Amino acid sequence: QVQLVESGGGLVQAGASLRLSCAASGRTFGTYTIGWFRQAPGNEREFVGGIMWSGPSTSYADSVKGRFTISRDNAKNTVYLQMNSLKPEDTAVYYCAAKRWGIVRGTYDYEYWGQGTQVTVSS
Repeated sequence: QVQLVESGGGLVQAGASLRLSCAASGRTFGTYTIGWFRQAPGNEREFVGGIMWSGPSTSYADSVKGRFTISRDNAKNTVYLQMNSLKPEDTAVYYCAAKRWGIVRGTYDYEYWGQGTQVTVSS
């Protein structure tokens, strides 16, 4: 059974950095993509970025490009979301999700989801 567990959220001031982790277990993820999403109160869940488990491919939403970086540690089965220069509008619950094959931005394309971790950025 696939499990995704996010960690690393918290309360920070604007301009600070946080690194979220997504620990994956339950299968071999060689052909999978791990996506990061976020959902703020009253908003739909939105794509933040994604990385393929094999190879260098990454993709980012325009709103985070240049500030957020996704990486992975295959030995630890963990994907990271490094968030720099955080803004109050980055406040949301952040989720990681997994799907087979390539990176897409639609939430419905992802098969497995973590429970989410709260990120709050104060001004």
